[in-house]
Amino acid sequence: MRYAETIIRLRWLVVIVSLASVIGTGYGMGRLGFESDDRVFFSSDNPQLMALEEFENTYNKESNVIVVIEPKEGDVFTASTLSAIEELTESSWQLPYSSRVDSITNYQHTIVEEDDLIVGDLAVGAEAYGAEELKSVRDIALNEPMLVNRIISPDGTMTAVFTTILKPEDKDVIVEVDTFADEMIEKFKEKHPDLNIYTTGAIPFDMAFSEVSQQDMSSLIPAMFCVLVVGIYLFIRSISGTLATVIVIVFAAVAAMGLAGWYGISITAPTGMAPIIILTIAVADSVHILTTMLQEMRRGRTKHEAIVESMRINLMPVFLTSVTTAIGFLSMNFSDAPPFRDLGNMAATGVGAAFLFSVLLLPAVMAILPVRISARARTKAENNHTFTERLGEFVVRHRRVLFAGMSVIIIITGTGVLRLELDDKFREYFDERYAIRTETDYVSQKFMGMDAIEVSLPAGSENGINEPDYLNSVEKLANHMRATEGVVHVNAITDIVKKLNKTMHADDPAYYTIPDERNLIAQYLLLYEMSLPFGLDLNSTLNIDKSASRITITLEDMSAVNMRRIETELAEWMKVNTPEIYSYPTGLSLMFAHISERNINGMLTGSAIALVLISGILILALRSLKIGLISLIPNLFPAFMAFGLWGYTFGQVGLAVSVVSVISLGIVVDDTVHFLSKYLRARREHNMETEDAVRYTFKTVGTAIITTSVVLTAGFLVLTLSGFRVNLSMGLLTAFAISFALFSDLFFLPPMLMWFERRR
Repeated sequence: MRYAETIIRLRWLVVIVSLASVIGTGYGMGRLGFESDDRVFFSSDNPQLMALEEFENTYNKESNVIVVIEPKEGDVFTASTLSAIEELTESSWQLPYSSRVDSITNYQHTIVEEDDLIVGDLAVGAEAYGAEELKSVRDIALNEPMLVNRIISPDGTMTAVFTTILKPEDKDVIVEVDTFADEMIEKFKEKHPDLNIYTTGAIPFDMAFSEVSQQDMSSLIPAMFCVLVVGIYLFIRSISGTLATVIVIVFAAVAAMGLAGWYGISITAPTGMAPIIILTIAVADSVHILTTMLQEMRRGRTKHEAIVESMRINLMPVFLTSVTTAIGFLSMNFSDAPPFRDLGNMAATGVGAAFLFSVLLLPAVMAILPVRISARARTKAENNHTFTERLGEFVVRHRRVLFAGMSVIIIITGTGVLRLELDDKFREYFDERYAIRTETDYVSQKFMGMDAIEVSLPAGSENGINEPDYLNSVEKLANHMRATEGVVHVNAITDIVKKLNKTMHADDPAYYTIPDERNLIAQYLLLYEMSLPFGLDLNSTLNIDKSASRITITLEDMSAVNMRRIETELAEWMKVNTPEIYSYPTGLSLMFAHISERNINGMLTGSAIALVLISGILILALRSLKIGLISLIPNLFPAFMAFGLWGYTFGQVGLAVSVVSVISLGIVVDDTVHFLSKYLRARREHNMETEDAVRYTFKTVGTAIITTSVVLTAGFLVLTLSGFRVNLSMGLLTAFAISFALFSDLFFLPPMLMWFERRR
């Protein structure tokens, strides 16, 4: 009480100090930058990332831009289309940091003239080609295993121009390359309206991560702000209270985001949701303090007396809920994905800032602003006609039915978790509003796979790739993978060696095999490399000393579960059948296939630790082992029910859903803490019986619990408007959990309390 009186007396000083602190911390927002690298989802000790980096150190750290061309007339092999492909191939070399461009026109076709090996572009000056030349290009392209399902579709209706980008550490390179590519492709589209153009590849996907965070922040934050303002006013019916709450939540969000900037955190698609989450959770503290204050004023207290009484009643519960909510968010540090760690730390900082501003700034602002209580509100308070009081009476009278009914609902809803399947698709992180998603889906369905598995196959010694035994082992592996369900294309050095052997024997198909002589293989590859133009050499296939080669296995569109299955089967097959060239598979696609599984394992640990910490805090704070243990039940069931409902409606859990358990655990505790603290106050201070204590609790805190739950649910539902599936799923599932927590605290916790304490 002395604390609250001091805040009221020094209210102008508190406002000035709060404003100065927000300005100081908020200045750090200028240091926030947008992260556009998809590898930001992987920690430095992630085993899949370390394997990929080792692979890239052997070859190159590469990215790509893929432009797919689909002639509207349906045939790639026309003079005009081939000429356009030549033009795009030449333009693609101008992309910043480009190291290689592959297309059907610059495919290095081999022929023999007398004793000379001639290597050259498949199509040059195609605008002048006649029917015979076009037929020759078609026959070569559609019968070349290195091209079909990689550069050209089997039916010849779609083709791709691959530009390989050497990816330096400078993150601004992605923006530079993407901007240049967009301008180049737009000019190409304008010049060739007879062609359908689709853009995909790693660089466009990297940029999509940055774009989605910027778009979500620019559109969802204003929407969230409107929802909060309207929701708060509709429930507390006070312009002054609404204004004060808005000031508190804005100050909390600015302080948290500013501190994130000072700390060097970047904005990613997940962390871009931090302001929305902070604005949402910051409401709860203010609403509880304001609701009690307004209730006391309706009962006849002066404004200052009501502020003091509200702080006396709510300071400890608000502190407890802030601590438990912060613990929930801090548990996200067990996530394997750094953006979720950053999100958890930013949200926890926001929770702390919201608590400080709620118990410092809010009472000071309310002491300054005028507050008017209508005569009608005073009359309703005097006659006990509020909705929550009637609801409390209903719960007390029907406690047995409610307890049984809620138990059945919890069990039925929760059993939906048995239908959950751990799965994820990297491409589906973006919804259909983004061109990168729709165009990639179309290309994947009509033409080529977008996921790939990479394996570096050791030859054991310098120039060991020339050994026939080594190449036969590689060919054995390649043939096995080509026969594997779900594999679209396999690219290996053996394809080039077989083609050269066939070419050097007058294109006799019988010689499309690996030669038996090491020297002959070495001569073939030397002649071939000497004939290749700059940028189309074998450096991307062989390591520097030619002691290893890479095999690239392209997969059709498939789930993370199936991709992990193929990875495991491939590794086991190599151990048994080709142990001499064994190396574990890697690749960016495999990294994303594993991230959900690793994240869920980390979150299980985080949830367990958070549960133990929160339980211990509640038992100590409530000073009752029994009540503390009882509080666990309504805190665990909401997440259980939310995942069950998710299992019934969607069936799959991925990267986003894996962090919801710790988020929801920290948030749903809030209502339980406020309910139990008021219940114990009625029992201890007013010596009420159990039923009367429940009625008192509904009367004093029922409105605040309903208000905060509805506002929190609405706030997280705003995330469902995001174009990033991770944010959408996280928002929807958390909204499920908060809604279930409200029903649990209103209709399950009170009957359970009355049942456990019936003999006390």
